[in-house]
Amino acid sequence: MISFFLTRLLRAFITIVLVVSFAFIVLRMSGDPAQIILGPDAPPQAVEAFRKAWGLDQPILVQYFSYFGAIFQGDLGVSMRDGQKAIDLVAERIPATLMLTIPTLLLNLAIGIPAGVYAALHRDSIIDRLVMMTAIIGFTLPNFVLGLVLVLIFSVTLKWLPSGGSDTWMHAILPVFTMSIAGAAILARFARSAMIEILGQPYIRTASAKGVRWGNVIRNHALPNAAIPIVTLVGFMVGSLVAGAVVIESLFSWPGVGRLLVVAVSNRDLAVVQCILLLIASTMVLSNFVVDLLYGFLDPRLRDNQAKA
Repeated sequence: MISFFLTRLLRAFITIVLVVSFAFIVLRMSGDPAQIILGPDAPPQAVEAFRKAWGLDQPILVQYFSYFGAIFQGDLGVSMRDGQKAIDLVAERIPATLMLTIPTLLLNLAIGIPAGVYAALHRDSIIDRLVMMTAIIGFTLPNFVLGLVLVLIFSVTLKWLPSGGSDTWMHAILPVFTMSIAGAAILARFARSAMIEILGQPYIRTASAKGVRWGNVIRNHALPNAAIPIVTLVGFMVGSLVAGAVVIESLFSWPGVGRLLVVAVSNRDLAVVQCILLLIASTMVLSNFVVDLLYGFLDPRLRDNQAKA
């Protein structure tokens, strides 16, 4: 188990380093922050002084190693726009993002998994076809299109809900619902496939042949085994919620991390962008790391294979 844990931990660390390195290089190749922040009419002397003050005049390798050295010391940089620490700016927005992502995840689980399991238990029925058709529509419809449609219906036409902002809990209804549709649809399709595969296994038929009640077969044999692949999808979904909030927060003027990322990218505020990307990468890697550990707990064969390797 220790070897299994250390292998996953090393893989998580390497993944974060690669993601941050890629972001670091792309950001510095996408434009000069000095020109964007100071404006096109800024004198060359001011531009050069700005670049020197922020270390942008140094070779990219020097900047790269300086950046990682600062990270290991707990310094994630300072915003070029207002001089605040990047981590403080991001931390201020995290609660707002969690107000969207946590209810979204709960709705995904509450709607997607039961719908998929129910469809699998009633395979080829009208309900099964209806659930799968709805799931396909929810999965293929882009979030920003769905969000605009919901605003048009519930905000503009019916005037039931606000179209943007974050003043009350009602402002979170449309963005949460918009983010939940695709996730619930994916979970429903995945849960249905996993349950259908499990229901076709010999041990399910054996349990039924022994006279075990069908409800007990589903609860004690089918659901626990179907949960193993679903855990993987849920882990990936948890990690991608922060990244997926970028479009939704911008669409609904929600003051979260996603909207801050859009503003920081447009302003070439390198430290803030890098801090947010580090947060997103760490969230995704951490969620997948937890999934790996849960996999090892749910399926001991993985631990045994890792120990043999």
